[in-house]
Amino acid sequence: MSEPTRIDEGISALVRGAQAGDEAAFERLVRRYYEQIHRWALARTGDRDDADDVTQEVLVRLHRHLASFDGRSAFSTWLYQVTRSAAADLFRKRARRERLTLKLVREARPETHDPRQEESATDERRASDLVRAFLEELSDRQREVFDLVDLQGFGPVEVSGMLGMEPVTVRSHLFRARKTIRRRILESCPELVEGYGD
Repeated sequence: MSEPTRIDEGISALVRGAQAGDEAAFERLVRRYYEQIHRWALARTGDRDDADDVTQEVLVRLHRHLASFDGRSAFSTWLYQVTRSAAADLFRKRARRERLTLKLVREARPETHDPRQEESATDERRASDLVRAFLEELSDRQREVFDLVDLQGFGPVEVSGMLGMEPVTVRSHLFRARKTIRRRILESCPELVEGYGD
């Protein structure tokens, strides 16, 4: 029996145990996937604090909804979808909160509108964006594929299952992501890529 097969069977046994109410099995499952969930969350949010929040939410959802995992896909694929959903919900909640806060401020102090303050806030946002310039130039999908394949080591076929895309589409996103990252490195630190072809 190959090592991957033994690992898969071990995970399946933990999942079945956790679904049956075995808290020890659930805790082992969490320990097995915690770091991976956090990496996925960090790739989606780009912020460690946000990644922590998303990871905790995933663990809550995992406990509540593990029974819905039916084994038709790999457990890691199902768990990745849970993580994506939790990250999307975080962004939606934050956007609603920011809109409400802005509305309340404008209604409470309409006389304090100052274009210079808006310009200063814009400059701060630009400075923050520059910190993550390389990744920000990628589309969400390209950043996601790049992280899964090049940073986490999943194969394009495996990633296609996680994201519900054709393998050729995954490879296309990966090619574009690598090209953008390489171009930005060439522009900023050309010595890091000397001797490499296109």
